[in-house]
Amino acid sequence: MAISICLKDYLDSSGVHYDVLAHRHTRTSAQTAREAHIPGKQLAKSVILQDDAGYFIVVIPSTHRVDLGSLHHKLHRHVGLAVENDLKNLFSDCALGAAPPVGEAYGIPAYIDVSLDDESDVYFEAGDHEALVHMSGRDFRELTRGAQHGRFSHHV
Repeated sequence: MAISICLKDYLDSSGVHYDVLAHRHTRTSAQTAREAHIPGKQLAKSVILQDDAGYFIVVIPSTHRVDLGSLHHKLHRHVGLAVENDLKNLFSDCALGAAPPVGEAYGIPAYIDVSLDDESDVYFEAGDHEALVHMSGRDFRELTRGAQHGRFSHHV
């Protein structure tokens, strides 16, 4: 179980309370929610997108999928999934596919789906596929207060 150094430093300096939960190695967010025995709607997953302006993170519940059409319409930008090789450089202290949804820790803008705004607890990848950060929904909202919130996904 490990938390990425960038994420830990950012969380520690932010003043929010959090804990780290270990779970068996998983490959998908649905598996992670099952292994960790948490509701999928409380597991915030990061989807890394890019366009001509650069990279950004869209944070959605694990039970949702990013709606690229809606995102394009709301942001007035043509966006697509980031290239896997670029993710290694953006999140150098994280395992591939385990990027935390805290863009400010990595200098990347983030967009938070409003479906996470009312959750009492939020969980997210700690930087590997065997640990989750857990915090209250209130602390998560405080941590991501600089991010734009909107409807960027739909339930699967």
